Parts: sequence; structure tokens; C-alpha cells
Amino acid sequence: MLKELGITFLNTIRDVAPIVLLIAIFQIFIIKKSIPNLKNVVFGVVLVIFGLTFFLMGLEQALFPVGELMAKQLSNPDFIGANYSGSLSDWQAYYWVYIFAALIGFSTTIAEPSLYAVAVKANEVSGGTIGTFNLRLVVAIGVAFALVVGTYRIVVGDSLATYIMVGYIIVMIQTLFVKKDLVALAYDSGGVTTSTVTVPIVAALGLGLASVVPGRNPALDGFGLIALASVFPIITVLGYAQMNDLIKYLIKFKKIIS
Repeated sequence: MLKELGITFLNTIRDVAPIVLLIAIFQIFIIKKSIPNLKNVVFGVVLVIFGLTFFLMGLEQALFPVGELMAKQLSNPDFIGANYSGSLSDWQAYYWVYIFAALIGFSTTIAEPSLYAVAVKANEVSGGTIGTFNLRLVVAIGVAFALVVGTYRIVVGDSLATYIMVGYIIVMIQTLFVKKDLVALAYDSGGVTTSTVTVPIVAALGLGLASVVPGRNPALDGFGLIALASVFPIITVLGYAQMNDLIKYLIKFKKIIS
């Protein structure tokens, strides 16, 4: 483990160094100003390197194994047979997988630091109109639904392209009937869900499930959950905005009638 930690540490330095070097070159030679709070910046870079190192080690030692283990255990014929009286080939037999996928998608998204950052900035820009927790909650619901649909697709063996196309068709239709100032936020909300916390365990879940379900190839069927987890939050955020608009119109209509 110490050897792996050392290798990961060196790889992290290699990955972070070009970013730091690029910023330093632009600051010193292009903008021609010294870096403010240089000591704090250097200390922050060191923390980033150590933080990423331990995070990557945690992925390899914990999140990836746990995601695959849970998928395999919930898809085990002995477990399914003890909880479902029908055929093991029925998609309903994997209902515990769908429940776990929804819960893990919701919880990892709520904990996603990238989403939190976007929600905070959206709250600041909107003057408090867009609630930080509300946005995170709506996006988390979208990811939960996406993983349910994604795990169902793996079980039944449907084409990923069909699901993606249908999802984006819904997004395009919603985009035509929502306030334009929320469209960009909705699209960004879909992008930030596929980040540091969500991606590792979602990818492991898909690969673990595809390796257990009969007739599925992990290389072909195991991937795709992350793509769906990017589409469905856009749908839920746009739907949330449309629902709010509908409620406002109904309140105005009620006042006019009364």
C-alpha cells in the first residue's frame, strides 16, 4: 500500500504541475504581476496534492470495491431467489438493485462538492430566489431516477443510445417552454453531477452489475450510467422550474377569478 501511495503521489504531482505552471506563467509573464499571498497559494497547492493523493487511494481501496461488491451481492442468484419467487431472468427480480441505485445516486449527489459550489453561486446570483438546498435536492432526485433507469437498462440489455436520445429530446422540448435564465443553470447542474464523489461509485455499480447479470458484457453494458446521470438532472431542474411557473400562473388565475 505504501508503494501504491508513493506512485499515486508522484502521479498527482505530475498531473497538478502543468496547471500550476500555466497559471504562474500567465500571472508573471502575461499579466506581469506577482502572485498575491504567495505563501498561502503554495500551501494550498500542497494541500491539493496531498488531498488528491489520499482521495485517489480511497477510490481504489474503498469506493470502487464497495460499488462492485454491492452490485454483485444484490444480483446474486441466492439473494434474488430468497427475495423473489419468479424467474431470475425477470427484470422485477432485481428490485433491490434499483432501490440501492436510487439511494446511492441521491446520497452521493447531495454530497457532491461541485454541485454545492454551483448551488451556492446560483443562490448568490439570483438574490436568494434559487435555494441552495432546493437545487441540490432536485438534482439528486434526477440522478436517483437516472440510476434506476440505467440499472434497468443493464438488466434488460436495451440500447444505451435509445435512452440517451429520448432523454435529450425531452430536454430540448423542455428548453423551449422554460424561462431562459434557468436553462444554463439546468445544463450546468447536469454536468456537475458527474464529478469526484458520484462517478467512482456509479461506475463501479454499473460494472459490477453487468458482470453478474447473465448475458451482459461489462465492456458494453457496464458503462452508460454516468451519461444518464448527466441527462436526467437537467430534466428534473427544468421540470422544477416549469412546475414553479405553473403554480404561479394558477395562483394569478385564481386571484383573477376571485
